[in-house]
Amino acid sequence: MAGNKKHGLGHGLDVLIPPTEEEEKEIIEKSSGGITELPISEVEPNRDQPRKKFDEDALQELTESIKKHGIIQPLLVQKKGDYYEIIAGERRWRAAKNAELEKVPVIIMELPDQEKYEVSLIENIQRENLNPIEEAEAYQQLIETYHLKQDEIAEKVSKSRTAITNSLRLLKLDERVRQMVIDDMISTGHARALLGIDDAEEQYKFAQRIFDEKLSVRDVEKEIRKLNQKPEKKPEKAKPVSEQLQTIYSELEEKLKQSLGTKVKITAKDSEHGKLEIEYYSAEELENIINKLQ
Repeated sequence: MAGNKKHGLGHGLDVLIPPTEEEEKEIIEKSSGGITELPISEVEPNRDQPRKKFDEDALQELTESIKKHGIIQPLLVQKKGDYYEIIAGERRWRAAKNAELEKVPVIIMELPDQEKYEVSLIENIQRENLNPIEEAEAYQQLIETYHLKQDEIAEKVSKSRTAITNSLRLLKLDERVRQMVIDDMISTGHARALLGIDDAEEQYKFAQRIFDEKLSVRDVEKEIRKLNQKPEKKPEKAKPVSEQLQTIYSELEEKLKQSLGTKVKITAKDSEHGKLEIEYYSAEELENIINKLQ
């Protein structure tokens, strides 16, 4: 066990999944009284438990297994006033209640609140029990309540910092879209693509389209990229040149011809833009024109 330990939680993480005898002994040594049994009525879930939704079919399967074989892996609990709060094993507790057990095997631990929450979070992540939104909310609670940084969370749950960041980004989704992720109506990939839509109502409408039309993640990404492309600026319409302005330009042409001694033409594109053309017919004439302009 010593050579295969995960880091970040101290003794809390070591007691999560103990399949070997050596690990079992280590759990007993770290608990206040080893494995014991408690009336199921004295054991209650942790209200801050990251996992909020339980698969009913899987829970029924576990219930049937417990009816036949009992609870093989004890629940981790902590004394809390007049009852014992579950640190890890709420699913087993629910199945035990369904199986109408009167007592459940437990290991009584003494953990600080932060470590208790981390143990519960990691157990659920390791068992893939959390849906993407529950997982993101659990990370957010570690940040807000216990002031952990994303890289610290990443180390504790053995994931990359990028994975934590991407998970937390899901909490920026509209609440209705988050519920659709929880209900498996759209995938996490769809949800991440929808983050490209800022407007909450548009985001929700698009999410409904994904579900109704069975759009792939790639299709969604393409459509959202098109939506976010800025429309090309239409060139402003040229202001027409009035007859009065044309007259003024003609008079200016004549004055310049007389001043420069060569042909001059003013071509107006609109009332504010145009070009001035001065003709010359030799290098000497060009030099004379430049001298006059200077």
